[in-house]
Amino acid sequence: MPNIKSAIKRVKTNEKRRALNASQRSALRTAVKTADQALVGTDVEAAKVALINASKKLDKAVTKGLIHKNAAARKKSRLAKKLNALSAQA
Repeated sequence: MPNIKSAIKRVKTNEKRRALNASQRSALRTAVKTADQALVGTDVEAAKVALINASKKLDKAVTKGLIHKNAAARKKSRLAKKLNALSAQA
């Protein structure tokens, strides 16, 4: 543990940020997995709702600096491609 007051504060702040980032990243992964599972099914409307939710989470993660913007764009594109294939089947 550091002895300097500002270093002590940095340790506390870093721990809070780490916990918050872990929580947000977990919620993001859950949303993407849920959308992916919905896209495997046959219900197009449920898949659209899941895709919108996942897109919102991805965009929010980019603004928070959790993931790179190109990574989010790639994930959204892949999910949208699956949705388009599902819509074409139905």
